[in-house]
Amino acid sequence: MSGLAINVENIDFAYQGQTKKCFSGLSLQIKEGERFGLFGPNGAGKTTLMNCMTGLLSVQSGKIDLFGQEVKKHDKTVNHFFGFVPQDFSFYQELSPMENLDFFGAWYGLSKVETKKRGKELLEILGLGDSATKQVQKFSGGMKRRVNLAIGVINQPRILFLDEPTVGVDVQTRHAIIDYLKELNKKGTTLVYTSHQLHEAEDLCTNVAMIDEGKIINQDSLENLKNQHQEKGLEGLFLKLTGKEYRD
Repeated sequence: MSGLAINVENIDFAYQGQTKKCFSGLSLQIKEGERFGLFGPNGAGKTTLMNCMTGLLSVQSGKIDLFGQEVKKHDKTVNHFFGFVPQDFSFYQELSPMENLDFFGAWYGLSKVETKKRGKELLEILGLGDSATKQVQKFSGGMKRRVNLAIGVINQPRILFLDEPTVGVDVQTRHAIIDYLKELNKKGTTLVYTSHQLHEAEDLCTNVAMIDEGKIINQDSLENLKNQHQEKGLEGLFLKLTGKEYRD
């Protein structure tokens, strides 16, 4: 049996100045090698939880471990375990893809030789080889998404966090990104993914957790949940578990 990649244990979290907690006693376990999806309505806490798991936000109580290392206590160690592909573009628009990868590779502690080699390979794989030295600000939305992804995996992470990694891209780019993520997973990278693209999510994710109002309301393999709730797809399952009313 695979070991745990992520162990979230009884965490409490509230944003500064807010009395209502986003999470109270929330726990979640994700095994190494899973393609794990985190789903819920707007405001359910998906991005906040992901930011806690990556150490961008600090929990007030409880703990989060990545491969047995507590995020709060061993941030320098755990930073090398994971990559993060945020929903917002996280690069320097005035730089080229290769210049961005040089910067983020150095931030992860890679040597210049390692970064150049790894960066060239990634840009070729992601169809950006011919644009390696062009300014990113001139790219299409789909190309920028692929730059975002390349930065997220430059350090060959053991865990890759993905927050809406294909939002705003065309069908071809979406399929290419999902296929690449599956290949990463085959090589051992644990994927933690959230998206409103539920058909895409159903293709990618093998295990899922539904979160609503800061609570995990169900977690299991996708097939088990569909069978348990007599639903053919993730969208029907999502609506059954979280309701059909409007969410802000």
